[in-house]
Amino acid sequence: MLLVDSVFLVSILLASFSIRLGYWYFPQSDLIWVIFGAPIVASIIFVRFGLYRAVIRYIGFKALWAIVQAVSLYALVWGVIGFMVAIDGIPRSVILINWVLSLLAIGGVRVAARVALSNNVEFSMLNFKWKINGKSKSDDGKKRVLVYGAGDAGIQLVSALAHSSEYNPVGFIDDLNELQGNQIVGLGVYSVDNIAGVITKLKVDEVLIAMPSASRTKRLDIINVLEPQPVLVRMLPGVAELAEGKVSIGDLREVNIKDLLGRDTVEANKSLLGKNITNKVVMVTGAGGSIGSELCRQILFLKPKALILYEMSELALYTIEKELSNIGIHSIDIYPILGSVNNKTRLSNVFKRFGVDTIYHAAAYKHVPMVEFNNTEGVDNNIFGTLNCAQVAIDFGVETFVLISTDKAVRPTNTMGATKRSAELVLQALSVKQSGTKFTMVRFGNVLGSSGSVIPLFKQQIEAGGPVTVTDKNIIRYFMTIPESVELVIQAGAMGTGGDVFVLDMGKPIRIVDLAQKMIRLSGLEVKDESHPDGDIEIKYTGLRPGEKLYEELLIGDNVSDTDNPLIMRAQEDMIAWDELEPILNGLSSAIDKCNQEKLRELLIKLVPGFKPQCEISDLLYNEQLTTDS
Repeated sequence: MLLVDSVFLVSILLASFSIRLGYWYFPQSDLIWVIFGAPIVASIIFVRFGLYRAVIRYIGFKALWAIVQAVSLYALVWGVIGFMVAIDGIPRSVILINWVLSLLAIGGVRVAARVALSNNVEFSMLNFKWKINGKSKSDDGKKRVLVYGAGDAGIQLVSALAHSSEYNPVGFIDDLNELQGNQIVGLGVYSVDNIAGVITKLKVDEVLIAMPSASRTKRLDIINVLEPQPVLVRMLPGVAELAEGKVSIGDLREVNIKDLLGRDTVEANKSLLGKNITNKVVMVTGAGGSIGSELCRQILFLKPKALILYEMSELALYTIEKELSNIGIHSIDIYPILGSVNNKTRLSNVFKRFGVDTIYHAAAYKHVPMVEFNNTEGVDNNIFGTLNCAQVAIDFGVETFVLISTDKAVRPTNTMGATKRSAELVLQALSVKQSGTKFTMVRFGNVLGSSGSVIPLFKQQIEAGGPVTVTDKNIIRYFMTIPESVELVIQAGAMGTGGDVFVLDMGKPIRIVDLAQKMIRLSGLEVKDESHPDGDIEIKYTGLRPGEKLYEELLIGDNVSDTDNPLIMRAQEDMIAWDELEPILNGLSSAIDKCNQEKLRELLIKLVPGFKPQCEISDLLYNEQLTTDS
């Protein structure tokens, strides 16, 4: 390139004089050195502006702007030197002609080289198509894709796709009226109002959403428009997840359930996040679970003095400890402790050894049908495990105790929900009984991607060709992402003054059958039903599982107040004094030891007045008999 530039620059100067003087000109005397020395002046400037560092095959607008700057400076410097050295003088118009021709030559040769060196012989960026046997080569083995969003991200994505052997971009979709009907990088821009016609006309296989800065609400609106169409939908992640200004095909992902929630996050209160964690010894029970492991991740970045991972599953503990160690924050001690919350001695030794300041109690059995089948273990772990942790926390002066509760604790119809409400009652009673440890409960609904979640099940069933199983046509659930729920749990825990029950705003409930239909359609498949007998995936209704409700609630009463965070509410719930609660707990403990299902059920109903079990006691007796016999 340096050699080519040198030849061009000398030739351009000779041409500039010839154009100005009207005849073929060759310099005499000192002017020869001024003209033939021009490449020396230019090379110094061009190297400084990085013209010889740019990869010609991928040269872009930024490099072209650098060429404009470098050539302009060269033309100016050469003119000054020429006036100072040349005896006969240089016509001023030669400097202008030299500048214009140099721009065209230096920039043009690079653009020409870029086109010549491009591996994409189809020139898909200019929408040229070489025809082979009457068939477009770009359609041969490539997926025809429509890019939603004709902004910078969309244009960069099309540029990346131009070098792909898998995708062929055929057009843009954009909401802006001023763009519609025009062409960008050789591709037409179409209106979203005629999305069905565009997909049919262009024979689109996939739609790629390239709007990384759009809010979740906006993305949900886009997905709702695309969902009925028979195409696979992918999207670029949020702008915070992308490298600055760089978009690649590898960033594309299938639309996931987070995009279907349509919830815009609220900025976290940084002072609340660190209040119970920074420079404190923090312990997480159930550290290997879905919520517990995310708690550990976020706590680690809030710089505790030490982080204690308490978990009874060896594999889960190993996995989260290894992940946290690989994060690389070496100044924080991480202690993986194997143990059960039902082992009070083990808990006491841990609290005594490490001097715990804050505990997040996430250890619990949460799977409704599983706890219904093993209800004595569910009661033992969820109620008495919480009681053990709370009593040890009081004994060793723990400052803050945060219980991870659930919406299933509200007017429960299953044993799991009743045990979680009982755990709340235990902490409420202990909060009144003493003042040393601050007890806080945070109640929320389903989280995406947790163990036993319906989302991975649906995805697995769709990949297997169906059917997708839904328990009931009218069942609805609240959903929240795990990172968002944990961030809110940490903030709510810092707001507590003792005995508080906080409820997270879960947004609008989602019908599970609607969720299943959207996941099928967004995978590029069609739901098979009576109106579409030739569809791809059937939805099968299996009936409610033991103890399952059609809908969940977050509040027992109506007494609720706002907090500093609009997604966190403070609930005023009824409580039971410790003197009344203790005899019931003793009775539950005795019923567990004797496997007395009738007594266990009777005491749970007494403890949780809103508990209206769906499963008959005969079913529990049968289940318990199976467990005992085995």
